[in-house]
Amino acid sequence: MDSKIKAYHDKQTESDKKICDLLYKEINKTLTEAENKMWHAHPVWFLDGNPIVGYSKLKDCIRLMFWSGMDFEEDQLKPGTGKFKDASIRYTDVNQINTKDLKRWLEKSREIQWDYKNIVKRKGKLERLK
Repeated sequence: MDSKIKAYHDKQTESDKKICDLLYKEINKTLTEAENKMWHAHPVWFLDGNPIVGYSKLKDCIRLMFWSGMDFEEDQLKPGTGKFKDASIRYTDVNQINTKDLKRWLEKSREIQWDYKNIVKRKGKLERLK
């Protein structure tokens, strides 16, 4: 685990750290080809430089966010602001994480991608990859 991601986990409460540790393990197990690093102060995984999935501490939970998750057609993933294609789920306890669901979402994140890497170059316009 990258030292910056480890430090991020270590500063969480015991309950939130368990959530982060399990998410980290499961994401790495499924997205073996992805690069992970701290980005905008939280752990994020990238495929070919495009952000795919990440998690962050919110006031009352850990939010797992998929950058292209709106198109996964998964009821448990709630759309973001609507400006982009993100969707997320929030966890307050590690036992809420269904690893079968998580694996399915991670596999979809590999196949269903919007091009966030070039969003600035395209002046805010998203294009679907693949």
